[in-house]
Amino acid sequence: MVQGPIESSQTRVLPLELDRAYPVAVRGEGVWVQDAEGRRYLDAMSGGSMAATLGHGRRDIIAAARAQAERLSYVHNEHLTDPPQERLARELAAVAPEGFTRVRFVTGGSEANELAIQLARSYHVERGEPQRWHVISPAQAYHGPTMQTLALTGRPGLQGHFGPYLQRSAHIPPSTWRFDPTGEAALEALDRALEEIGPEHVSAFFCEAISAAALPAYTPPDRFWEGLAERRERHGFLVVFDEVVTGVGRTGRWFAGGGTACRPDIIATAKGLGAGYAAIGAVLCRDQVYQAFANGSKRFTLGHTWDGAPLPCAVGLAVLEALRSERLIERIRDRGPVLRDELAAALEDVPMVHEVRGHGYLLGVEYVDPEDGRSFLPPELRVAGRIDAAAFERGLIVLSTQPTRDGYAGDQTLFAPPFTTTDEELAEMVARFAATVRQVADEVAGARRSASSASARRSG
Repeated sequence: MVQGPIESSQTRVLPLELDRAYPVAVRGEGVWVQDAEGRRYLDAMSGGSMAATLGHGRRDIIAAARAQAERLSYVHNEHLTDPPQERLARELAAVAPEGFTRVRFVTGGSEANELAIQLARSYHVERGEPQRWHVISPAQAYHGPTMQTLALTGRPGLQGHFGPYLQRSAHIPPSTWRFDPTGEAALEALDRALEEIGPEHVSAFFCEAISAAALPAYTPPDRFWEGLAERRERHGFLVVFDEVVTGVGRTGRWFAGGGTACRPDIIATAKGLGAGYAAIGAVLCRDQVYQAFANGSKRFTLGHTWDGAPLPCAVGLAVLEALRSERLIERIRDRGPVLRDELAAALEDVPMVHEVRGHGYLLGVEYVDPEDGRSFLPPELRVAGRIDAAAFERGLIVLSTQPTRDGYAGDQTLFAPPFTTTDEELAEMVARFAATVRQVADEVAGARRSASSASARRSG
C-alpha cells in the first residue's frame, strides 16, 4: 500500500476527482482519523458525510455486528423476516413523530428518498387517484445522486449532463434572509406551481425539515410550514421529509420534522441509523399511508437485495442503544446552541462571515462579500474550496459548498461533529476552523487588492 497520497494514475479506483491526490485513511478513533503517513485529522464532519455520528472505533457496535454475523448475516426479506429487522422497526416507530407506524429498510439515503417517492405515488394509486404523480420540491436542495433524486433538485450544476434522463420537477425558491425572510414568497411560488400542474396531479411536496449540504442548517420560517400544512389539507398531496442527515439525533431530536408546524406523512432517513458502521437507511410512514395499502392491493413489493438484512439492522439497534444509554440526543439538544454561540463568537470579527446557523450538531456558516455585507462572493475566488483546503492543512475535516448557478446560495461551510465529541475536542474544532476562516479571508482580501491594482495598471 502506498503511504503517501494516491494519484489517479496509481489506483484502479475511479475517484471523484481525477486531478486530486487522496491521502490514505488507515485508522479512526473517536473524533480522530489517521492516514498512512501518520497524520491525524480532527473530524468535524462525522466521517466527511455526516454519517459517522458516534465517532470511529466503537467496540460495542463492532461487537454487535460480529455477534449477529455469527448467527445470521443475511437473508432476503421477500420470503423471510428476521428478529433484528422486526425489533428495529418497532424501536424506530416508537421514537418517530406521533402517528408513524410502519418502516421499510433500505441501504442508504438516496434509496430511502427514491422509495419515499415511490411510496407517495403508490399511496395515491391505492386510493384511486392514479393521476397524482408530480413532485414539487425546493430548488436549492440535494437529495442524492440517483436519477430520481437528482430530478428533485433545481441546481443545474448538480444535474449536469444527466438532464436528458431526468424527470422534470417543479421547484420553489428557499425562504432565506436574502430572498424571502417571511416565507410568503415561497408559498406564493408553491401556489403557482400547484396551479400550473393542477393540484389534483400533485403527489407530494418533498423537502428537508432542516437542510444540510445545500443550505447548511437552514430551515424555512414558521409561516412557510404553516402554509404548507394548509395547502396539504386543501389539495390532498403528501409531505415527504428527507431526513437522511437530520434523522436519528443530529439536531437534538430523534427526527427534526417533529419540530416543524407541518407534520410529515413520510420520512426518509439513513446516515445516523448506521452511524458509519453499516449501510442502512429507512422509510417511515404514518398509519394513514399504510392503511391505503392495507385496504387496497396489500402489496408494496419494490425493494433491494440488502433491505432489512439482519446484520445492518443489528448495527442499527446497537446505535439506538448507544444513543439512549449515553443520553446523546439530550446532550446534542443542550450543547448544540452553546456550540453555535461559540462558533459565532469565534468568527464575529470576520466581515466575510454573515451568520452562523445551528440546530443541534448541524451548523452552517454563510459567507458574503465584505464590501457590502450582503452580496455573494465572486465565484472565481473559490472561497469554499479555499476553506476546505486550508482546514485540511490544519488537520481539520469540514465540508464547504460552492455558489450555485440558480443564484440562491453562495459559499457556505458545514460543521457537523460526531455526537460523542468532548467539550475539549469541540473547542479545538472551533479554534482550528476560526483560524482557517481568518486565513482565507486574508487571502481573499489580498487577491482582490492584487486584482484591483492590476486593473488600475491596465487602465493607466
